[in-house]
Amino acid sequence: MDLSMLWYLVPSVIMFAAGVYGFVTRKNMIALLISLELMLNSADLNFVVFNRFLFPGSMEGMVFTLFAIAIAAAETAIAIAIIVNIYRAVGNTDINSVKKMKY
Repeated sequence: MDLSMLWYLVPSVIMFAAGVYGFVTRKNMIALLISLELMLNSADLNFVVFNRFLFPGSMEGMVFTLFAIAIAAAETAIAIAIIVNIYRAVGNTDINSVKKMKY
């Protein structure tokens, strides 16, 4: 592995680990959404880095990352709309309150 690749992969691993930690420990839906986006951005960074170092002349990793960012933006817009509707129905965005809505 090229040493200069580590300059990109180490922050990606740190971002992914922070996203997993936030997703596991938080109870607020907005915090969960932010943690999920952090993990997705880490994966996008990995796509770009591996494309750059394994296939320097091609752009497939960059194009795939742009599609992934566009899909993540649409997913975030839908998730925020769902969270706003839950907030209107329940009054907060706590995961435990949403679980009570099932019963």
